[in-house]
Amino acid sequence: MNEDTLKGQWRQLKGSIQKKWGEITDDDMTQIDGEREKLVGKLQERYGYAREKAESELDAYLSSSEQTTTKN
Repeated sequence: MNEDTLKGQWRQLKGSIQKKWGEITDDDMTQIDGEREKLVGKLQERYGYAREKAESELDAYLSSSEQTTTKN
């Protein structure tokens, strides 16, 4: 899923992102506003992930989300 797709589906993904990463707050979600780099940064900040781990976790999540949305 590229950044444009993330931005476009942000409203649908917000709830499931917070469900997966519960330490991401509503204020964080407002700040992130569908921007991949900001989300990666928040994952690093909240979970202590290295950048590579944050990116791979996010990529895996977005890949599974993309497969779920295309099946429906």
